This record gives sequence, structure tokens and C-alpha cells, in this order.
Amino acid sequence: MGVFQSLEEARAYFQGDTFATGNGMEILEIGEGTATAGMTLDGRHKNAEGGVMGGVIFTLADFAFAAAANSVHRPTVAMQVSVNYLSAPKGNVLTAKARQLKDGRTSAVYVVSVFDGQGRHVAEFTGTGFKL
Repeated sequence: MGVFQSLEEARAYFQGDTFATGNGMEILEIGEGTATAGMTLDGRHKNAEGGVMGGVIFTLADFAFAAAANSVHRPTVAMQVSVNYLSAPKGNVLTAKARQLKDGRTSAVYVVSVFDGQGRHVAEFTGTGFKL
């Protein structure tokens, strides 16, 4: 399975990611080079227009990226990331699915697709991780 021997071990490690976990995000699945993170949205996740704050979507994608990257090599930190917001989420659930595209000697590239509770693709995140 890689660095983490179980989902519980990955969850315990990422409890230290207090910004993500403190905002209701959790790791749902972990595999070698893959991870799924999810959350239930509430009022604290809204922007001034009443929609989901872009930073919430970004953080969930970044959390899934971190879990996937650290499942292969720990520690791996973000070196460069980008996000494209595709549509406004509907409902109160978000899920981010990360997968590895390239595993190099000192860096790795991941893509993360974020979906709302209706299965609509709401964002696409690409991250390059640097292996410490």
C-alpha cells in the first residue's frame, strides 16, 4: 500500500493538518498514489454571495493531493499547484479524488478532481509535490 499501512494510519497522520480537519475535511480512501477526501459543507464554508468559498474547494483538493503524495513518499510538500473552477457546487457534500500522474526521483505530479454531491465535476487541481 505504500507509506501508510491502513486508512486509519493515514487519518491519524493527517490529524496534524488542523486547517483541513478543523474545517470538516477527512480522508475517505487511501492507496499508493491515490486518495479521496470529502466533507460536508455548512455555513462557515460560504462566501459573501452565499456560494461555496473557492478556498474551501482548493483546500479539499490540496488535502487529497497531500494524502496521495504522502502515500508514496513521506514527506512530500507542494511545490506548485493550480486549480480550475468548473462550476458552482450544488448540495452540501464535496469529494476530491487524487491520483498520481508521474513519480520522479525528487518530484511527483498529481491531478485532483473535485465533485459535488450530485456527481458534478466542480474543479480540477494539478499539483507538483517535492519529496523532502
